[in-house]
Amino acid sequence: MARPCTVCSHPQREEIDRLLLGGNVKVQTIATEFGVHWRALYRHKAHLVQTLGLAPQAPTVADADSLLAQLTDLQERTLAILTNAEHGDDKALALKAITEARRNLELLGKLAGELQTQPTVNVVFTQEWIQVRAVVLQALAPYADARQAVAEALRELES
Repeated sequence: MARPCTVCSHPQREEIDRLLLGGNVKVQTIATEFGVHWRALYRHKAHLVQTLGLAPQAPTVADADSLLAQLTDLQERTLAILTNAEHGDDKALALKAITEARRNLELLGKLAGELQTQPTVNVVFTQEWIQVRAVVLQALAPYADARQAVAEALRELES
């Protein structure tokens, strides 16, 4: 049985999560400030992102909405900094704000389920599927009506 996450049970977990998701504070600094091991923070951050991604399906994650709200607020603040940097013609700061805004959008997209990070496999174009389709249609050759119905269903499925 796996050991429970020491950061999840930490009394200041919400603040730790906010700092981890913000990305502006080094993990070592967070570890020192809150008295947790830096490796525990890396492990916690990995399952934190996964947990937030599952938040709509897992009502047991009570603080997911709070973290999502904090991330949304962080994005608004980042965009405000970007706007100010552009108006002040501070190109270096503007580029840093753009980088952070992109990171925020990526995480928001993952949390909302709008950004898929897992590969998608289209089985219609695999050699195995082509062989299975051919075998099924060949087996149905003596049954013209059934063969026709299956062929039409496969065409619909493939399109």
